[in-house]
Amino acid sequence: MEIAVAVAVCGAFGCLTRYFVSGWVYSLLGRSFPYGTFVVNILGAFIIGLLMEFGLRSTLIPPTLRMGLTVGFLGGLTTFSTFSYETFRLLEEGDFVTASANVILSVLVCLLFTWLGIISARYL
Repeated sequence: MEIAVAVAVCGAFGCLTRYFVSGWVYSLLGRSFPYGTFVVNILGAFIIGLLMEFGLRSTLIPPTLRMGLTVGFLGGLTTFSTFSYETFRLLEEGDFVTASANVILSVLVCLLFTWLGIISARYL
């Protein structure tokens, strides 16, 4: 039950973080590309790499907190379902170039930032 509470509480903060960060990014860059979703997914990729690597290599992050942060916070923050929907809408509108860029950039950049999170954790 302790893990479920941690996931729920952290998930709420992840959802709010996603709402505010993606809104801020859209206000800066506009909506011609799914920039807000792209940025929160990159942020989530970095954080999961950092948390998992650091959390598994040390005892500073208890397992319950690690689950709350990864499953809860990052589950609320990252937006694969939104990414899928936005990409589908771009395809449906015939914007194959932007849809393809969204898929390729999201996958490659998020993998890169996961790796950067892991590398960062190894130096903590």
